[in-house]
Amino acid sequence: MSAQAAPAPMTIGDVLGLLRPDFPDITISKIRFLEAEGLIEPQRSPAGYRKFCDADVERLRFILTSQRDHYLPLRVIRQQLEARDRGEPAPASAAAPVPAPVPVPRAEPAARRPRTLVAADGTAGETAAVRLTRRQLIDGAGIDEEMLTRLEEYGLVRRTSGYYTGEDLTVARTAAALGAFGFEVRHLRAVKAAAERQVGLIDQVVAPQLRRRDPGAHERAAETAREIAALAIRLHATLVSAGLRDSLGP
Repeated sequence: MSAQAAPAPMTIGDVLGLLRPDFPDITISKIRFLEAEGLIEPQRSPAGYRKFCDADVERLRFILTSQRDHYLPLRVIRQQLEARDRGEPAPASAAAPVPAPVPVPRAEPAARRPRTLVAADGTAGETAAVRLTRRQLIDGAGIDEEMLTRLEEYGLVRRTSGYYTGEDLTVARTAAALGAFGFEVRHLRAVKAAAERQVGLIDQVVAPQLRRRDPGAHERAAETAREIAALAIRLHATLVSAGLRDSLGP
């Protein structure tokens, strides 16, 4: 009986294709960054090309899931990986590296509730009450100090009371992903300016509702703002798709 052939090694492009369905923001640059940080160690061919195996992909899934779902910084993820490599349980220090979300009491006045935003897919959802330190944001987004400084300079992220929010993490991750395509932070000023203009228009529409004194006026205004924002996002996505079709062809 012939021995079963070992699985063929994968290229970094192969790995990207396997991970992207679950992690749409993953890029080749992010994989290279994690390698540079020593979290993964793919083999190299004699010509210097990376050769990934199934264990490398599983390790990447663990890292990306820890960042996305638990906001774990790379320092803590490294501790967990080292413990796994030794066959030990995860270090106790990794259990809660990020301050716990602050629950919102049901009786809290509407004006003090977390803002409700519209996600990129047009759905609405409350912002998570996540507080991140500067190091946690850098590790969670896979960026460096210089890029975070630029994001702050252009007003794309902002620290409040010494912490960043889950929204800041999303912005930083997206900016990093766009960076793999050659986008610089300064190129994102136009996106921010367009968003601010859109917010201004929505504010004008809901302002009369906010001035009403009857109970529930604020909630109705918030719901109207969410609906308008979802429609605006849908329109923007459609116009971009149509523009690309015209410029690139079918």
